[in-house]
Amino acid sequence: MTQPDFATVVSRWFQQHARDLPWREPGVTPWAILVSEVMLQQTPVVRVVPAWQAWLARWPDPAALAADTPAEAIRMWGRLGYPRRAVRLRECAVAIVDRHGGQVPDRLEHLLALPGVGTYTARAVAAFAYGQRHPVVDTNVRRVVCRAVAGEPDAGPVTRPADLVATEELLPTEPAAAALASAAFMELGAVICTARSPRCTACPVESICAWRASGQEAPAGPTRRPQRYAGTDRQVRGLLLGVLRDSTGPVPHQRLDQVWTDDVQRARALAGLVQDGLVEPAGADSFRLVGDGPSLPTADLTT
Repeated sequence: MTQPDFATVVSRWFQQHARDLPWREPGVTPWAILVSEVMLQQTPVVRVVPAWQAWLARWPDPAALAADTPAEAIRMWGRLGYPRRAVRLRECAVAIVDRHGGQVPDRLEHLLALPGVGTYTARAVAAFAYGQRHPVVDTNVRRVVCRAVAGEPDAGPVTRPADLVATEELLPTEPAAAALASAAFMELGAVICTARSPRCTACPVESICAWRASGQEAPAGPTRRPQRYAGTDRQVRGLLLGVLRDSTGPVPHQRLDQVWTDDVQRARALAGLVQDGLVEPAGADSFRLVGDGPSLPTADLTT
């Protein structure tokens, strides 16, 4: 079976078995697809769906988000995790309004130039919003290509230039068919060719899978050690941000002091939130979400 046939088989499977996700519906705007791709980074689909729907109900286009404050973007982000994505998405909306008249650009180089948009996201938007032929490579796609073509059980944690080349070689020449295949590869890795419990007997390309033919087993442990959360600065940052997110104005330092008993760790976490552009001083003894009020002189974080 030739490489284009590989894409055809997976695409046909996708058309019959793809999950019913709202950003795949006909008529979804490029902005909505861009928002979904940002939210789906390191966040499970089940958590993204309601957040994505609420976000677009409030900000249906880049101009609506660009006109609002970074603080409101952080609030709407809620507990999706990695909240810098909310700030970067708003910066992206501002850039789209300023540079492209409020329309998400369709050229790859313009997408790559947007704040917070990297190699994967730019190609995903170009393919899924505009039907272009680009290798859209995430962890799931790398795993599918590594197993089916290279015969290796695990692709590793980082996307390399060689991964883009290997994936592009599998894409059909026609752009719309290539965009469909990109979505199909991703879906296959997400629901069938999973990292630890692949369902090979349900895979549409089982008969031509090089890894399946080799008889190798799936790796027994995770490719990356799970990150500890309890007691880490990440937990403290989340607690501090939760208080600030739920407040409608500046929060006194004394209120933030109640979040965590370790003074040094709490101060470090708060300083990190300020450095990351999520929180700002609001006078000598208070803090607030960034942009949640008029600019004030910088306060000493140790006060």
